[in-house]
Amino acid sequence: MSTGTYAPKPGAAPLGRMIAAQTAFETRMLLRNGEQLLLTVVIPSLLLVLFSTVDIIDTGTGRPVDFLAPGVLALAVMSTAFTGQAIATGFERRYGVLKRLGASPLPRWALMSAKTLSVLVTEVLQIALLTAIAFALGWSPDGDPFSVLLLLALGTAAFSGLGLLMAGTLRAEATLAAANLVFLLLLMGGGVIVPLERFPDGVESVLALLPISALSDGLRDVLQHGAALPWGSLGVLAVWAVLGLGAASRFFRWE
Repeated sequence: MSTGTYAPKPGAAPLGRMIAAQTAFETRMLLRNGEQLLLTVVIPSLLLVLFSTVDIIDTGTGRPVDFLAPGVLALAVMSTAFTGQAIATGFERRYGVLKRLGASPLPRWALMSAKTLSVLVTEVLQIALLTAIAFALGWSPDGDPFSVLLLLALGTAAFSGLGLLMAGTLRAEATLAAANLVFLLLLMGGGVIVPLERFPDGVESVLALLPISALSDGLRDVLQHGAALPWGSLGVLAVWAVLGLGAASRFFRWE
């Protein structure tokens, strides 16, 4: 008696297909979340329009949008890779979602890869929207696109590591409060809308070492001043990326 052929064939899907499916799921969940959309899309867009059209803060440049657009792009990366990811992952950990996914055929490293890809997809949408708004406000960027992509990639890595570290070590409620607090503090003191030169010298030196400051200043050096590779900003972001991702991989708890 010959063995029959049955379809569908039981078993795990190919790894690439599982990662793609999980990435699509993570992205849909993020885009359907009103609070996340407020954080990642509405707030950066409003800040860009408001401070570019209303003379509130002296940015020291001819046109405020030339200073603000790079900073708001950096803020968009932080809002998605750090704040949004930390809050979403923290509550997934609390409700046992990560534990169940960790027991599925999808490896844990592949789950983290899917989350990272979801962040990148969201950032592409954010950057496209904010760039369109900035162009409508009269922005005329300059500089090397490769340098911009390198800064954004290192910034994403740095903020992702810090977000996952927070989500994997703190309780969900503490992560929610801490992530939002850090977002507000870095918004005001990270060179996004207020130039670091407005702070006292000692404070300015410390703030310049923050990842949001390095990303904002690096993007500004390239897009506003036409600089080549801003090695100082890239170095700061690389250190934060190594420390954040290393600590997250060491201390992240799935339960």
